[in-house]
Amino acid sequence: MLQDAQRAFVLTFSREYRRVLLLSVGLAVGLLIALGIGAHYALTSFVALDLRWAQLTLDILGALGIAVGAIFLVPPVTTLVAGFFLDDVAEQVEATEFADQSVGRAIPFGRSLLLSLRFFGVAIAVNLVALLLLLVPGVNFIVFYVANGYLLGREYFSLAAMRYRDEDQVALVRRHHALSIFFGGLIIAVLVSIPILNLITPVFATIFMVRLHKRLTRSRSYARRGISAANGTGLK
Repeated sequence: MLQDAQRAFVLTFSREYRRVLLLSVGLAVGLLIALGIGAHYALTSFVALDLRWAQLTLDILGALGIAVGAIFLVPPVTTLVAGFFLDDVAEQVEATEFADQSVGRAIPFGRSLLLSLRFFGVAIAVNLVALLLLLVPGVNFIVFYVANGYLLGREYFSLAAMRYRDEDQVALVRRHHALSIFFGGLIIAVLVSIPILNLITPVFATIFMVRLHKRLTRSRSYARRGISAANGTGLK
């Protein structure tokens, strides 16, 4: 798994992925700025103080709060961005890293965006809870990494797997490899917690999870067990 992560990190900055990396970073930055401006506007519109120094203090604290909040918004924002670029990245990985294997089918854009939006809402809620626990020493980091490790692993693995399987089959594969997917998600969560570098998450996580999915499901014997467990539903 660490080798998959290391390879994904190297590929993220390679020439083949440079265009989509720049596009995804630009979109993620744009969304974060828009959310920050919206939060600042809401704060200054609903809270107004008569004293100049008090208002200035409120503005400074508000800006700091938005900056901290942005860290917790990066996971849902980057997964939303991934919905726009997943197939381009996945196809490149499959064509260059797994040329001897079949290439998956593109997820319909509307379906991919819908799944990303649904996950965006869940991730926002989870990270708001983590943000509220910010003042509880230790607990906030545990909640952040465990919650995002689970969510990010589940989301990116599912998007990679859905290029080959329907949703019921993807759920079966996730249950079978739940621990590996969670640890893969933890690796992504660590990247997400590093400022600036976390903007590469959509490209890195997609490459990483495409590789992880290929490795976890390459055994034919596993596929036969999947057919039995799914009561006749085959896994390709």
